[in-house]
Amino acid sequence: MSDLRPQGRAEIKELLARFGLRPQRHLGQHYLADPNIVDRVVAEAAIAPGDRIIEVGPGTGTLTKALAAAGGSVVAFEVDRTLRPLLAEVLEGLDVLVRFEDAMALEWAEEFPDGQWQMVANLPYNVGTPLLLDAVRRAPGIRRFVVMVQMEVGRRLTAGPGSKQYGVPSVIAQLYTEPRLAFKVPPTVFMPPPEVDSAVVVLDRIKSDPLAESAGRLASAAFQQRRKMLRGSLAAMLDLDAIVAADVSPSARPEELSAADYLRLAAQL
Repeated sequence: MSDLRPQGRAEIKELLARFGLRPQRHLGQHYLADPNIVDRVVAEAAIAPGDRIIEVGPGTGTLTKALAAAGGSVVAFEVDRTLRPLLAEVLEGLDVLVRFEDAMALEWAEEFPDGQWQMVANLPYNVGTPLLLDAVRRAPGIRRFVVMVQMEVGRRLTAGPGSKQYGVPSVIAQLYTEPRLAFKVPPTVFMPPPEVDSAVVVLDRIKSDPLAESAGRLASAAFQQRRKMLRGSLAAMLDLDAIVAADVSPSARPEELSAADYLRLAAQL
């Protein structure tokens, strides 16, 4: 069995050199190279023996090892097939299945249907936001997300109405989960370091309203014309009387409405 300690910078450099690999920026690869941050992520996930974990973008396998060491049964999705021999060595003997396929193409509800999964991942920068929001919307089987994202994304997911960061990702996240920003992560803990700070965000699934999907579509339509009042931005979907019936001001701007407001609007469709 492989060494279960998280990888440090020197070990990652040695692994990459030995297998003739380097991080691919076009794949959003920034390998986590700080054992302390790995330990904090695993602690946030509060993994118990036998917990089933989804990881997207295992990279050199440092978080994957730690998740397995904590007792997790891990399914990891990796789009970069050149990492196959490295991951085979690093994860040998562990309860980990690495699937070399694009997680963006998954049918989440079919793959993970039963509500007993967590997603714990250092999400690739190039697909992190759409992948996370898709899983939040379409994967009721994932009960919890503990994910590393760009700080800007973390702020958007957790922003409240009226703030500059509040937008469609905020509404979607809050229709389906209770999101919180757990801790900030500096660029220096990655190889190569990104140009921005990162954050670990925790999203705990809530029982979503049957109208959540419709509410998300209304929010998307409203924020496409962010500067307009709702009576203008939603004119193609709701008339003035419907907006008033939802107890929402027709002169309000999209960023002033909470997820609950969008649900009331959706009831008028």
